[in-house]
Amino acid sequence: MNPPSTPLPPIPGTYRFVVGSAAEAVTLIQARLGSAARVLSVRPQPRPGLGRWLGAPRFEVVAELAPPPPPPAAAPLASEPLPPAAAADSPLAGFLRRAGFSERLLGRLEASPGWRAHAARPLPQALADLGREIHTAVSTRRAVPLPERAAFLGGSGCGRTTALCKWLSREVFTRAARGQVWKVEFDRPNPAPALEVFCEALGIPLEQYVPGASAAGPGVLLVDLPGVPPPGTPAARELARFLDREHIDGRILVLNAAYEAEGLRAACARGRDLGATHLVLTHLDEVPRWGRLWEFLLEGELSPLFLSTGPGLTGDLETEVIGALLRRTLPGS
Repeated sequence: MNPPSTPLPPIPGTYRFVVGSAAEAVTLIQARLGSAARVLSVRPQPRPGLGRWLGAPRFEVVAELAPPPPPPAAAPLASEPLPPAAAADSPLAGFLRRAGFSERLLGRLEASPGWRAHAARPLPQALADLGREIHTAVSTRRAVPLPERAAFLGGSGCGRTTALCKWLSREVFTRAARGQVWKVEFDRPNPAPALEVFCEALGIPLEQYVPGASAAGPGVLLVDLPGVPPPGTPAARELARFLDREHIDGRILVLNAAYEAEGLRAACARGRDLGATHLVLTHLDEVPRWGRLWEFLLEGELSPLFLSTGPGLTGDLETEVIGALLRRTLPGS
């Protein structure tokens, strides 16, 4: 009798599933593709005839299994022309400046005890050594788990609601998490027409928050807020009271990484005033040089949650934040 054959591993690519619930999707995706797969989109699946009124809801889920990453390049590669470095730069300093490292952070690196040794090595080795040093420095920080009650904070245009949807879909389709979403307005409009449809597709209740009447049930609670008001204003004080009163201990600061550094620093200051605990960087698909982001990871105290690398409500997020930045800014590290 022939021995049983070993199942072949799934082929990298995009797969489409039609399911009746998020739990069914989690089971099916993990069974077919494994834990490395990620969900790209979730859409309601229309039923013909009377089925649309009488039948159970169905959803189309598109998942992707990416191919394994290529081995790191032995030498730095540039995907686009970079401006020439200053003549006085060492090769390492010139590369970091062209990769987007801010002058503020570059000055700190050049003043560090190991800089002289790094700069004296051949550039590929110097980048690898510096990358390991940065990784070690960030890894020594205590990882802060995200509490089950969390709000997404940020100014206009930062992508707060999109970030919430990305994180919610990840929680539902990787942990089969359950819970609800609050939509909060106070006295300021917070339009998010896609949020209701998205929550319905995931089977997650969406509730318009009413002070004194809204109560969170078991599971996760994610809060969609209007834009963060200027510090010191009555609206800012009202927001701070809401976060404390409802015990929203997870406070995720969402930054549009395509904005200028000064604007990002000001947004970080507002986030600190509100007790921000975690950081999400969005619009990475619009940022050609990711090196400018190291300043906000190395000098800030917020725990990085994920990078948003596309505009979709699902997928296009990178939770291995430090590894992703190292790959994009310090080749070979």
